[in-house]
Amino acid sequence: MNITEAKAVLNKRGFLDLPVDPSLDLFAEIEKLKKETNAIILAHYYQEADIQDVADYIGDSLGLAQQAASTNADVIVFAGVHFMAETAKILNPTKKVLLPDLNAGCSLADSAPAEAFRKFKEAHPDHIVISYINCTAEVKALSDIICTSGNVEKIIESLPKDQKIIFAPDRNLGAYVNKLTGRNMLLWDGSCQVHEIFSLEKILSLKRQHPEALLLAHPECEEIILKEADFIGSTTQILKYATSSPAKEFIVATEAGILHQMEKDSPDKVFIPAPPSNACACNDCPYMKLNTLEKLYLCMKFQLPEIKMDENLRLAAKKPIDKMMEISRKAGLIK
Repeated sequence: MNITEAKAVLNKRGFLDLPVDPSLDLFAEIEKLKKETNAIILAHYYQEADIQDVADYIGDSLGLAQQAASTNADVIVFAGVHFMAETAKILNPTKKVLLPDLNAGCSLADSAPAEAFRKFKEAHPDHIVISYINCTAEVKALSDIICTSGNVEKIIESLPKDQKIIFAPDRNLGAYVNKLTGRNMLLWDGSCQVHEIFSLEKILSLKRQHPEALLLAHPECEEIILKEADFIGSTTQILKYATSSPAKEFIVATEAGILHQMEKDSPDKVFIPAPPSNACACNDCPYMKLNTLEKLYLCMKFQLPEIKMDENLRLAAKKPIDKMMEISRKAGLIK
């Protein structure tokens, strides 16, 4: 198949829905394509295990943004969701940024439509806007500072106590930070579908079955879950805590993809995914799991789908990311 035919398939499906020879060693083929194209694969902790194992870097939003900003690769293959690949393009206008499946969106980013958010911002002209990195490029462009769950406390603390703040798009993270810092930020009413479906009843039942287990929770979870948590932190912070803790059992209230790295780092420990309130036994993000090893291979082979961005939008969205990086460096969070 030539590139024209591949583009036609892509336009119909949002990814390269093409047959892959089942006899191919995809790990070897992907490594070969990396060398041929000078590509780097950046993967989020929530990706499937095979993708994490083939990635050059695995991390959370802050680490991924930092890697995207510093890479010398000509091609960035982003195994994550759309806003993450957008962020990589914002930071690397001259590099080719690929995303295996354009349908890999984000319920949290979708909960803040840019035009509605613009009107919300205009209604509060005396507020500055701090937006969680899990938002679209258009919302980033409307923001003053971007944050992640790993640096949000330091970002807030860098501002005067009397500074009025709009926090978007995650209301749960915003409420947690308000409580943590004593602020009264104005919260946009958005949320992540994965972190909102955890069942308190099922988690408490698990804790009774595993009385020695510690509950680790992401701050995107609802307050009723966070109140029961033994530790609250970003995906990287949760991973580090589980590795360093003397405890041997953990209930993990975030997307289940992180368990792969937890089990690799601490094979002697037991990690139990916190159950959701629906009938499914898992807490996978349906968008993160749209990426597969086959789609990753095809994406690298045909150099599609590629993330493109208007330059004016890119420059406007880059300013609050640069501000985040500046504050994070001053706080010693990144080098």
